[in-house]
Amino acid sequence: MQQPTAPELEILKLLWQKQPLTARELHDELAPVLGWGYSSTRKTLERMGAKGFISCSSSGNKNTYTAMLDKMPTLAAYVQDFANRVFEIKEPLPVAMFANSKLVNASEMADLEKLLQQLAGTEQSAADKDR
Repeated sequence: MQQPTAPELEILKLLWQKQPLTARELHDELAPVLGWGYSSTRKTLERMGAKGFISCSSSGNKNTYTAMLDKMPTLAAYVQDFANRVFEIKEPLPVAMFANSKLVNASEMADLEKLLQQLAGTEQSAADKDR
């Protein structure tokens, strides 16, 4: 699965919290974070749609966007990939490090832990095959 870029992840995080949203609503909330013009937000939404990260539905002259990527698998893959590439951590990450997250609630922690263990096991198996 292709990983979302940092700006795409910001859009997904907002959609996971408040979907569906229009391009204008997304832009207005993310402008302080991304510092983009409206046309950049629209272009990014188009690219995310082409990648299958979001869907767009039209009602009259208004388009609304919804996340197509599931939150927990996306976050787990993103975090595990970062840990592997930057810190060369191949083992499962401790889920306790996400305890104060505003994005992951207590009921999602068990899912996150399981996904991180699966991803680390997959990474380890691939590394063993390369040897």
